[in-house]
Amino acid sequence: MKKNIAAFIFILLLVYLPGCVPHTTGDTEVGVRTKKMALFSKKGVEEKYYAPGSTYFFLPFINDWHTFDTKSQNLEMTFESGRGDRSTRDDLVFKTIDGNDIGLDVILVYRIDPNKAPYIVQHIAIDDQTLRDKIMRTIARSKPRDIFGELKTEEFYVADKREKQAQRAREILQEMLEPMGIIVERVLTKDYRFNAQYQQAIEDKKVADQRVEKNKSAQKAALEEYIRKLEDARGEVNKMVADADGVYQKAKIETDVYFEKQKLLAEAIKAEGLAEAKGIQEMNKAMMGMGGEAIVKLAIAEAMQGKRIILLPVSEGGMNLKTTNINDLINTLGIKALAEENKEE
Repeated sequence: MKKNIAAFIFILLLVYLPGCVPHTTGDTEVGVRTKKMALFSKKGVEEKYYAPGSTYFFLPFINDWHTFDTKSQNLEMTFESGRGDRSTRDDLVFKTIDGNDIGLDVILVYRIDPNKAPYIVQHIAIDDQTLRDKIMRTIARSKPRDIFGELKTEEFYVADKREKQAQRAREILQEMLEPMGIIVERVLTKDYRFNAQYQQAIEDKKVADQRVEKNKSAQKAALEEYIRKLEDARGEVNKMVADADGVYQKAKIETDVYFEKQKLLAEAIKAEGLAEAKGIQEMNKAMMGMGGEAIVKLAIAEAMQGKRIILLPVSEGGMNLKTTNINDLINTLGIKALAEENKEE
C-alpha cells in the first residue's frame, strides 16, 4: 500500500512540475496564494504572505496569486483638475458647523500591514486598486467631512485648528481601518475655499480686523509712550524733590551748625559775664572793707595825675553855684589861658 502511494505521488510530480509557472513579488510587495484545489492540504487562502523581492513557482489554474504594495501610498483628493486620483475636481465639499459651503483638499497617507494581506484578499479586496477605490476613497471621503465640518468658518484660517481636526480624523480612520489591515499614517490638509461672495466677505472682514488690530497697536503704542513720558516726568519730579531735599538738608545742617555755634558763643558770653559780675561782686565786697576808701582815693589820685587844677572864687565859705555864671567863667578861663600862651611866645 505504501509503495502504491509513493508511486502515485511520484507520478503527480512528474506530471505537474513541468507545468509550474513563476510568481514574483516586487521590492515592496507581498504575495498571497489561494489554493483552488489541494490534495494534501487545506484549500483556500493561505494564512501567510510571501516576502518581497522573491520568485515562487506554483501550478497554474489550481492556484491564484495576488500581490499588495506595502510602501506608504498617498490618496490625494484635490480641487485642481488633473492632479491626484481623479482628472476632475475631487476635493471634499461640505458645510461648516455654522452653515457655509467649503471645499477642502485632503491627502490621506496609508499603507498595508503585510501580516493582514491574506485577510485582505479573503474579506476586503484582491488588489491595491480595488482596495484604494472601494475602501479607502469611500471611507476617506465620508468620515473626514463630518470631522472637519465641526469647525466654524473662520476657524479654517487657523492652522492649529485644522491640524487638530486632521489628527482627530487620522485617529478615527485608524480605528476603523486597522481591523482591515490598513495603517493610516497621516491626514494632511492643503488648500480650502469658500463660496466666492462669502470668501470676499471674509477677506473684507480680515482687512477690517487688520485695521482694528493696527489701531489697537497704535493705541497701545500711544499708551506706552504716555506711560514712558509719565515715568520720565516722575523721574524729573523725583529728581527735583531729591534736589530740594538735598538743599533742605544742607540748609538744615548749616543752620544747626550755626545754631550750635551761636549757642556755644552765647554760653561763653554768659560764662564771661557771670565771671565778670562775680569779679565786680567780689570787688564791691572788697571796697566795702577797711581798705576800700584807700583804694578809692588812690584811684582818684591816679585819675587826677597830670590834670590842671583851677581854683574858683568862693564866697561865704565856698563856691556859690547858684549865683556863678559858669559860661562866663569858662570863657574867662579860656581867654586867660590864651593870653598866657601868647606871652610865653
